[in-house]
Amino acid sequence: MAALFGKVFGGMFKLTHTKQVSEEETRLISNIFHQYDETQKGYLTRGELKFAVASLFGYKPSKFEVDQMMENNTNKGQEEQGVGLQRFTELMSAKLSSRDEDDEIRQIFLALDLQCRGFLTVEDLRRAISECAPHMPPCTALTAFRELDQDCDGRISYKDFEFIMKYDLDD
Repeated sequence: MAALFGKVFGGMFKLTHTKQVSEEETRLISNIFHQYDETQKGYLTRGELKFAVASLFGYKPSKFEVDQMMENNTNKGQEEQGVGLQRFTELMSAKLSSRDEDDEIRQIFLALDLQCRGFLTVEDLRRAISECAPHMPPCTALTAFRELDQDCDGRISYKDFEFIMKYDLDD
């Protein structure tokens, strides 16, 4: 059950355990590039780049971050600066591979802890499972909760949650 929980919520929030970008992530980067290069000019403008990063990572990049990505990316013969597919792939791959696993786990925990109590209840788990995996039977939440609540205090602490999210059957 612990492995299942980690896979359901880790997968839902794209938690990665490796530092290498997968083929699937590379395809996603390419698809995002083409989605935001609507006029098929072969590069993303500053505004398009902001939307693409927001789409990939869920946050609007700062002006400084965009400036860094736009640096040295002037397309010859173009009035605007832009980032081409190859450079965009390099930039986004580096960003994906440098994600902090602990920070991602913290963000997932905070997303599940809607009441900001610092722990999860069985109701939090029921809600999350019903939204993320509606095909699972309702009794799964209680079973998972009992396994996740390692100290049997009726709450899933961050420590319990982190342990499960880092649990790997291969170890």
